[in-house]
Amino acid sequence: MVRTIAKATAFTTNMVNPLKQWDLHLQPRASVAALLLVLIAACTPSGPVATITTAHGPVSITLEVAADDATRTRGLMYRDRLADGHGMLFVFDEETDHSFWMKNTLVSLDLIFIGTDHRIVGVHPNATPLSLAPISVGRPSRWVLEVAGGYAARAGIAPGDPVDLGRVP
Repeated sequence: MVRTIAKATAFTTNMVNPLKQWDLHLQPRASVAALLLVLIAACTPSGPVATITTAHGPVSITLEVAADDATRTRGLMYRDRLADGHGMLFVFDEETDHSFWMKNTLVSLDLIFIGTDHRIVGVHPNATPLSLAPISVGRPSRWVLEVAGGYAARAGIAPGDPVDLGRVP
């Protein structure tokens, strides 16, 4: 009888050990997979994104949307920086020749004017901070995208480029 119990214990112990080794073997992989999912979620823009198809390929810009009078009036005033790949999209109800100024805007901006056909109708580069001079491209637009000064040139953004505004009205 004693021999049978010893053999049963040895059999049970040997069966459990491979399972423990298997679990330990998968734990680092599961941890790495979970970490990758968290990083992907953190790096994926959660808000609206504009994608501009340039001659050099697509350029994605994470957006803040200014769709009401109060937000459009404040715009990017008082900000001391704006990172490349980020911008503020001004949404208007009608297509017209929109004019902007740089009052209380502390950083240089590029203003990208977009028509109802979702193509860039003009770019005003490197607007002078704090200037009250009107900024326009002299053509009707429905949306105006403000990005960091010089970013349009660095990214190859030019008039005629199509713009996909994704989930933006």
